[in-house]
Formats: sequence, structure tokens, C-alpha cells
Amino acid sequence: MVPHPIFVMNAETSRYYIDNLYTQDNAKCYQALNFVKNSIMGSNRQKGIVIANGILPRLLQVLPDQTKSPDIRLETVVILGSLAKGTEDQVKSLVDANVVTYIFNAFLMNDEPKFIEACLRCICTILQFPFADYSVVFSDAAIIRKLIRTIEDSISNSICAMSILSYSCRTTVHQNTLWEEGIGFILANLLNTELDDLSIATLKCFARVCQDNPMISAALEETEYNGKTMPEMLDSMRGGDRPTSMRLAASKCITCLYRAGALQVNDSKVMFGALPTLVRLCQNDQKWEHRVEAAEILAVLIEDDAELQSLASISNHLLQTLAEFVNYPAHPLGEYGGTYGEHRSKEMKQAAFKVFASLGANDEEIRKRIIETDNLIDHIVLGLKDPSPKVQLAAVRCLHSLSRSVQQLRTTFQDHSVWKPLMALLEGASDEILSVTSSTLCNLLLEFSPSKEPILESGAIELFCSLTKRDDHSLRLNGIWALMNMAFQAEQKIKSQILSTLGTDQIFNLLSDSHINILMKTLGLLRNLLSTKPHIDYIMNLCGGDIIQAVMMILEGDNLPEVKEQALCILANIADGDIAKDYIMRNNEILKKIQEYMTNCNAKLQAAAIFCVSNLVWKEDSGAADRQAKLKEMGIFKLLQQLITTSDSLLFDKVKTALTQFSDS
Repeated sequence: MVPHPIFVMNAETSRYYIDNLYTQDNAKCYQALNFVKNSIMGSNRQKGIVIANGILPRLLQVLPDQTKSPDIRLETVVILGSLAKGTEDQVKSLVDANVVTYIFNAFLMNDEPKFIEACLRCICTILQFPFADYSVVFSDAAIIRKLIRTIEDSISNSICAMSILSYSCRTTVHQNTLWEEGIGFILANLLNTELDDLSIATLKCFARVCQDNPMISAALEETEYNGKTMPEMLDSMRGGDRPTSMRLAASKCITCLYRAGALQVNDSKVMFGALPTLVRLCQNDQKWEHRVEAAEILAVLIEDDAELQSLASISNHLLQTLAEFVNYPAHPLGEYGGTYGEHRSKEMKQAAFKVFASLGANDEEIRKRIIETDNLIDHIVLGLKDPSPKVQLAAVRCLHSLSRSVQQLRTTFQDHSVWKPLMALLEGASDEILSVTSSTLCNLLLEFSPSKEPILESGAIELFCSLTKRDDHSLRLNGIWALMNMAFQAEQKIKSQILSTLGTDQIFNLLSDSHINILMKTLGLLRNLLSTKPHIDYIMNLCGGDIIQAVMMILEGDNLPEVKEQALCILANIADGDIAKDYIMRNNEILKKIQEYMTNCNAKLQAAAIFCVSNLVWKEDSGAADRQAKLKEMGIFKLLQQLITTSDSLLFDKVKTALTQFSDS
């Protein structure tokens, strides 16, 4: 029996064979490539040696060289594919060398079946890593077209092509590009295969194509193949007799169709199909990877619907199952210890926090049950301090959901001083973490929250004022929202500090913001600053002219009625001050504007304007007679007399109150 040759690569032999790759002798070049291929197969150590000895640049020169034989170019791609199955650092070397771009260029220039298959296998292996440059796939329409053509060539090519498309389809533009190239029919066709691996790859591509895309989702929902609609096909593929990976992928497709509006919440495929399947796959008899994936899909499925949240919370002991996720040991005994065990523990915690966040989004009773689950709050607080940004983000999202509970703010959040790690998390955080964390702190700054005072004492005013200047509109919104909550029933020194730190220039900037929520919260801040007589007079003494100017800007601008109503309410607050009234009474333009809104077609604006008049002429206040005389002279009293005949009960009450303040009425 002839023994198989043993291929051993060391620095010396590596150098010899790499040098032979540069020869013009095709036979020697092929021999060198063949030796390299055989030596690195199954050995990460050997792969490291050849990469360290500079093989990548030479392979990338050989790949497009048309003077080389087809066998040489095929062997080159096979070697690259083998290197792609090495360690993460070895794959990073391929990514840094732009290997995917080189292979795609060769892929476009060659139609030889074995070469095409080797290219697709190599690209597919590299793109599964999160640091790979998937943008190459959609950089050239020719790549997409050829990928789609190769789907019909073989089962291997179909699986690779669908996987490549699912890894790289990340934007609406990508989705629409695939749709225009006929991906809908291809998905329907491939879902009918009896081959599990191909079905799973197709399902993953399906989810990517329709995710957050209402147009494509609606079209797929209506697509039929062999008498069955796509949702019916998906529903059959999440059945208990199918492989777990297929059940997960099919449930994700149903989730994407539902979240994009193509399926209704009460559709049996959503409520009694995908949901119980995902809950079931979270159980501890499944592989940990499958449990994590099931939990993450479930979190998305139930995120926005109270009925699904309620159903999930009572399904198959889900809360207790998620508690197992959170308590998963970072260093389990046996084969999964060390770094791998720690990675697994983080993935489990992150997935559990996401589901808890979705479960607690709307229902107070569910939040209470979550908090009472196995000391969960301690694990969440630890999650905020975790070095992994993904775990931090999931933990803070969970806290944000739970912080909607008045009861939890007053008890659990206070008992655990949750505000401290939240404030610490803001330092150097990514915009995504900063957005959710600041949103959570907004809730902790509500008047009834015991955390409000310590947060204020820890420098929160400066922090949230700085957020109002960020480019990200969600950060600006959270910044002004938090300031509005801080100012509610606050002491004068807090209001003064907010005003001086924010500055009137920034208030004007925020009142001109293109996002209406930011505009509304800024007006809400001004209302809260201008409350209680002494504070109103104090604030107006500081910057009354600027505030009146800001209000006029809103009332004269092209703003929605609810925005203008807030501006009129600010005027009503100013009119409630003792000295502050003069800022309105001395300004004929603002008085005419109030008079104008008294006859507005919107009853709420009328009521707000009349409330301003009531406060200005309140007969118990000093100087009321002079103010009444001026408003009579303007015709406002006569206008009130005309409005008393209104059929609107709210408006009638406001008019009646205003009329009774005039001394001779």
C-alpha cells in the first residue's frame, strides 16, 4: 500500500513554494499552489504560516491573470476558500486584503462551473463574519444579476447565492434592487424544495428582503405558488416536524411580514403560529444558539402590540425561562468554560433583556411580574456595567421599558439607585446607548420619581442641555424632554440654572427645529419654567423680551394648532404673574394676536386665548382696572359678549369666567 504524502509547511518550505508562485512556468506554479492547498487543509497553524509569509498578495495577482491556466485560477480560489475557514484573525487578513472584491471580479469574468462554485463558497464563508465588507455585493448590478443566474446552476450554488444575498441585503435600496431582479419568484420557487439546507438559506434571504419593507412584504404576502400563498408556506415550515433552524427562520419571516404590515396581529400565523413556536424554542431543551435566536425574534414580534405581549407572558412559563437565560453561568464546568462560556452567557443575557423590554412595554401587571422574577433588577444593573456595548444596550432598553411604571420608579428603581449606573453609562457612550439611556432618565426625572433630586445634584442639567445641541434628533428630543421634566414644579434655583445653561439662543434654535416633538417639548419647558407667580415674575425679569418674541414667532408661523395652543398657554402663564403681565400689556402686537385667536375656528385655540384674557383682567390682582379698560378699548370685552352664545361647553366656561372678571360686567 502506497502511503499518502504528508504535506508539512514551515517557514522555509513556505518561502520556497510561495516563490514558485511567481514563475511563468504554469506547471511549477500549479505544483506550488497544489502543495500550499494540501498543506493548509484542516490546519489553522499552517494557514497562519502561509499568510505570515505573504501569500495573499501573490494569490490576488494570480487570480485575474488570464495567462494562467483555468486549473491555476481554480486552485487559487480553493486556497482562499480554505484560508477563509481559518481563525477569525486569519479571516480578518482576507478582509483587509479585499479578497471578496478580487473574487467577485474574477467571478464576473469566468463561467466555468467549478470556478464559479469555488468563488461562491469562498465569498459565502467570508461574509458570515460581522466584520466582512458586504457592501461589495451591491456595488455592481452585474454581480447581483450573475448571482441570481447562478442560483439555477446547482444546489451548492443556490445555497451560497441565497446566503450571500441574505448577508449583504441591508437597506431598502438593496431590497428593491433584488425585487426588480425577480427575487420574489425565486424565493417562492426555492421554498418548495425538499432540501433543508436550501430551504433555510432561502428563508433567511426572504426575511432580509421583506424586513421593514411594506411594499415588498405586501407583494410577497399575495404571492402564490402551487396553490399556496407565501405565508401559508412559511407557516407549514415552522411546524414541529421541521429542523429547528428552519422553524426559527420561518418564524422570523412571519415576524417580518407582520411588522411590515402585511399580516395582521390576529392572523393565526402570527398569534398562534410564530409566537408559540418562538416561545417553545426558548426552552432549555434547545441548543443555546437557537434559544438566543428565538428570544431575539420574539422580542421583535411582540414589541409593539399589547395583546401579543400579554399572550407571550403567559405562554409556556416564558418569564421563568428568561430568568434561566439571565442566570446562565459565565464559566460553566466542562467543555464550555473560559471565553466561550462567557460569550454564551452574554448572548443569553442580551436576548433575555430584549424580550423583557418588549414584554413590559405596555402592561403594568407584566412589569410587576418581570421585576419579581429572580432578582432581575440586580442582573439588569450589572448589565449596565458590562464591558459589552450590546449587553449594555439590551439592559438599558429593559430598564427603559420598566421605567414606565410609576410603582417601580417609586420602589425598585429607588431601592437599587438605578440612576447611578445610568448616569455613568452616559460618559463616552455610543449615540444608540445614549439615546435609550437619556430616554430612561427622562422617566426618572418625573416629579413623582424619588430619583429626580439625586440626578439633578449629579450635574444632569449641563448634560441634558448639551444633548439639545446634538445632530441626532432623538438625542435633542431626549435632552429637551428631560429639561422639561426637571422644570416641572421645580425650585426657582433649578429653573434659573436650566435657563442660564440652555440659553435663549438655544431655545430659539429648538423652537425652529424641524421635528415637531422637539418644538412641543421646548414649549412644554417654557410652560414649566413659567409656573407659580414668583417664578413667572423672576423668569420674565431675566429674559421676558426673548420669551415674548419666541411666542410671537410660534403664533405667527405656519405651525399646527396644537403647537400654537401651547404658545397661547405660555402667554396665559405669563399673564398669571404679578409683574410679568406688563410684558403682554405693553406689547400691542401680542394683544392683537390674542384677540385674533379669540375668533379662531379651532375651539381649543379660542379657549387658550380667552384664558390669557382672564388672567390679564383678574380683578383681585393689582392694576386690574387699568388692564380691563385697555382691553375694553380694544374691543376684547365686546368680543367676549358675542362669544357667550357658543354651544361649546368648554369655550362657554372660559368666556363666562373672563366676563365675570370685568368689574362692571
